[in-house]
Amino acid sequence: MTAAVSVRELMHQPPVVARPQMSAPELARLLDGAKVGAAAVLDPDDRVIGIVTERDLLRALGTGLDPATPVETLMSPSPVTLTADNPVAIALEIFRQHHFRHLPVLERGRLVGMLSIRHIVRVAHIEDVRPAGSAPTVAPPGLEGVAVAETAVGDVRGEEGFFHYRGYDATELARRCSFEQVWHLLLIGELPDQAQLAAFRERARVARELAPEVSDLLQPLTRVEPFAPLSALRTALSLVASSLGLRPTLDSTREEVMDAALRLTAVAPVVLLRQYRAHRGDPPADADPDLGYAAAYLQLLTGRRPEPEAARALEQYLILTMDHGFNASTFTARVIASTGADVGAAVIGALGALSGPLHGGAPSRALDTLDTIGTPDRAEQVLRDQIEHGDRLMGFGHRVYKTDDPRSTLLREVALRLGGDQAEFARQVEATALRVLQDLKPGRRLYTNVEFYAGVVMNTVGVPRDMFTPTFACSRLAGWTAAVCEQAQHNRLIRPSAIYVGPPAPRPLPPGYTAA
Repeated sequence: MTAAVSVRELMHQPPVVARPQMSAPELARLLDGAKVGAAAVLDPDDRVIGIVTERDLLRALGTGLDPATPVETLMSPSPVTLTADNPVAIALEIFRQHHFRHLPVLERGRLVGMLSIRHIVRVAHIEDVRPAGSAPTVAPPGLEGVAVAETAVGDVRGEEGFFHYRGYDATELARRCSFEQVWHLLLIGELPDQAQLAAFRERARVARELAPEVSDLLQPLTRVEPFAPLSALRTALSLVASSLGLRPTLDSTREEVMDAALRLTAVAPVVLLRQYRAHRGDPPADADPDLGYAAAYLQLLTGRRPEPEAARALEQYLILTMDHGFNASTFTARVIASTGADVGAAVIGALGALSGPLHGGAPSRALDTLDTIGTPDRAEQVLRDQIEHGDRLMGFGHRVYKTDDPRSTLLREVALRLGGDQAEFARQVEATALRVLQDLKPGRRLYTNVEFYAGVVMNTVGVPRDMFTPTFACSRLAGWTAAVCEQAQHNRLIRPSAIYVGPPAPRPLPPGYTAA
């Protein structure tokens, strides 16, 4: 991004304007018609007195507020503003410091535009144009807002509450497609016709067959204590990758890389659940050959052919979690793939990244919160106590989404469709949590995320809590391997710089210091 770019060049104009007494439905129609995510609220003298976003609207409706509630009760008052001639660097710093996503733009005190973080992202580029020996540019902590690569696999638009796989709305895919159809889309690049789908399913079925020598080697691993299913999956996939004789992607054809990707994704549930059942003292279970990925997963887990409703519920969860932008594990997989390593190495690294509770471990913790609450009448007090003590409220808030997580919205439907006391209890706790968060953290955009209802859905279909993250990993393998294939096809070694902050160099050794 060049320093010469001004806010005026990027802002949306004319700005969308709301009035304090406008109702929530009127605001919804206004934002939808203009296809924007926020409006500035003006008083009768056309002075900016607030900003109101889709997030504010969704939160109001989600917590049961009267639709006739006026905008002035939903808006964030006295918003931070920019002037049209401000350099974009100033806007970016405000976005980073305050986690805003929209800023009203003024000129001589009058509203002239609205700047969104998306406007800045569109023109942000990483350019290595530093003279030799000069200091590198420091990226923000966590690389937030930094684009590190191009991808055609998918994208997340956190401000809009939308994500897609190769251009298709991911929630629509989850509603209408099978796991194999979406897997084919991610890996091959297109939705399959019937003949392509049949061939792909057969390849996946064959890839589920475990070589006897690998199966024999898995048995001793189940005696390791404490037994951690995700670690067991990581070890087993490393063993499988070795047995397949996978070559470095640098030395492989595109077809060879894609074949390795399919094989590892297909076999992951088999090696995971063989070990899980063995550790519990259960005999190994085989999946019926006509079952798809999700139904086979449940049969491998329980030893019984699953009910169609349970299999479909799990399948929808798996589709929703196959890919999600440049998250930590996907980025890890691409970094490893950029070295030319084999697909197995990239997947093992991604599993390591997923093992961290900030990335893959929240579904079970969200259920733990429900257990702690116990009954709906205790929800408000328990949640208030957690927030006031500075505890993280698992199942709420997201690094990217600043409105409803679309995965959570669909999984809520799935949970309620499955039925049961836990689903209804979760719905009641969710409503209370959103109300408490709005009260205790005003101005923070904290909504229900995918983990909250993911735990309810998996628990209802029979997936044990210690298997939540490994189940997530099996779905995410489809996204990881698609990213690895993409990296291998257009590879450049990912090699960033760091800012040295230690003692000045060179440092002299202490007098008389010699080899001991």
